[in-house]
Amino acid sequence: MERTTSTIPGAAVRETASGVFFMAFFGTLWAYTGVMGLQGWGVTLLLVTVIIGIALFIGGVSLIRASRELKNQVSKADLKREKSKRFWFNIIFAAEGLAIVITIAVCNSTRHSELIPLIIAIIVGVHFLPLAHLFQVRLYYFTGTLLCLLAIMTLLFVPEKVTLGEYQINAFMSVVGFGSALILWGTGLAIWLLGKRLLGVAQNKQANSYIPR
Repeated sequence: MERTTSTIPGAAVRETASGVFFMAFFGTLWAYTGVMGLQGWGVTLLLVTVIIGIALFIGGVSLIRASRELKNQVSKADLKREKSKRFWFNIIFAAEGLAIVITIAVCNSTRHSELIPLIIAIIVGVHFLPLAHLFQVRLYYFTGTLLCLLAIMTLLFVPEKVTLGEYQINAFMSVVGFGSALILWGTGLAIWLLGKRLLGVAQNKQANSYIPR
């Protein structure tokens, strides 16, 4: 995993915290999709998914709180880069949202609603590829590829419905839901560790700057 640091250590750490929040929220959302696919069989898993999401969220908050102690050395070049990043992130995010809306409409109109979670997982996976380049986080290439492979493998090798006792499980929703959740939560944990590393480096540099020469 690679991440370029700017001359704004506080902003760099907060950027990783934003990534943790993103993974925590959407990972939990995908886990909820997985629980829905169980058709009432695994409702207790919902509590576990919420706890995991909250734990990641708390990790992101800890990064933001710690970053407040860092100096922010803002240059015009830094501001320009950050503005460009925000612009392209909004474009990518909007394109993802539009693609998801179109997917839901087309699948419902063609009576193939069972494909919705699979196609959305592919869309989410693809959207990570430009983000990897935009934020210089190689991990996102891995995340995006895994999400796409998960959806494709589920379509090829997993039956749409599975009967377990008296419950009929929507296997597409459950496999893609829980699988995507694990991928995003794992990515969130890795980003949190990256943020901790950036924080440590920035704190050491800041401490060394106070040492009399």
